[in-house]
Amino acid sequence: MRFGSEGDAAWVRGLCTAWQVPVVLGVADPPPRSETEAREARYAFLESVASRLRANRVAMAHHADDQAETVIFRLIRGTGPGGLAGIPHRRGPFVRPLLPFPRADIVAYAAVAGIAHREDPTNLLTTTPRNRIRHAVLPALESARPGAAAAIARLADEARAAEMAWRASIDRLWNQVVTVRDDGSLELAREQLLAYHPHVRARVLRRAFHRFGSTPGRSGTHAALEFITSGASGGVIEPTGGVQLQRDFDRLVIRPVWPAQQPDRVVRIREPETGQALAVIGGRSVDVSWSRTARDMAADTASFDPTALRFPLELRAWMPGDRIRFAYGSKKLKKLFAERRLPRAQRARVPVLAESRGRVLWIVGMTRAVVAIPDADGPAFHVRVADAERS
Repeated sequence: MRFGSEGDAAWVRGLCTAWQVPVVLGVADPPPRSETEAREARYAFLESVASRLRANRVAMAHHADDQAETVIFRLIRGTGPGGLAGIPHRRGPFVRPLLPFPRADIVAYAAVAGIAHREDPTNLLTTTPRNRIRHAVLPALESARPGAAAAIARLADEARAAEMAWRASIDRLWNQVVTVRDDGSLELAREQLLAYHPHVRARVLRRAFHRFGSTPGRSGTHAALEFITSGASGGVIEPTGGVQLQRDFDRLVIRPVWPAQQPDRVVRIREPETGQALAVIGGRSVDVSWSRTARDMAADTASFDPTALRFPLELRAWMPGDRIRFAYGSKKLKKLFAERRLPRAQRARVPVLAESRGRVLWIVGMTRAVVAIPDADGPAFHVRVADAERS
């Protein structure tokens, strides 16, 4: 994506050679087309290397200034209290040991220790919001109040602790006022819910809506709060897309409003040869192509060692009980979706590549399993999945 990045790679290789530290270099080919694609490729690369090295931790270099930038960026976008928590110190195998330290301290330490470093030239551009925060907003805050960045980082820690407390409290309240009905809808005890502060009610309602893949904005949440307070029995509203809220005397019922969609069309890859087909996953049409060569493959591609696969493979929707293996162990797709805050309505539209016996190889657009990873000089089987309308 950036001219000169190969020079950075050569510099890292030289530094590691001098320090006698093993290094693994990787190339995204073709280059990512967005920061999101670059991030996904980077994390997939790190997970695959961790798997080969049998490492159970991956240390990232985020520091306190990164934390402050993240909090400010989310703040000006209109985040809620949860967004102020910023970058987590740990998520899965990824840990951030430098997060408590400001960049100036790290640079000073490197200078005293005689450790050279390279600057990413894109960090100097002021065309992106984050860089403007870095070069204009944070320096202005530090000028007005020295230690501002550190104070913002501490705010993130406090916000994260507060969110953990909120979740624990809402967990207990949830078990008291919410039941799951046989038809999959949720039933809430209205009078019991009304005994709590409106902010508490709002959090319970948003969690309930989120279970059906919908996240209401401020106006939708306000409408739902007004309805449960003064709405007549028998009344129905749709405070947010795809979800219906009904009052039935002292009960509140939340159920999804599913749009009509065509049935799924599963694609089966019977052998490691060349082919293509159209799949339909949760109403989403995707083009699927596979080959032993990477020619004409785009970024929406995963590569596998064909000798480690059990054919046929299937591109399908996720199923209850599906698990994917990472370097630190396996995880249920249901839990992974929840951690990635993927709405329930969207989960049925995520293509999953799996062996016919059920082993998940790739969650398209999210992550791949650390299985059947091809060697650099060994055979490789490439599978590409792209939305039909843009492929």
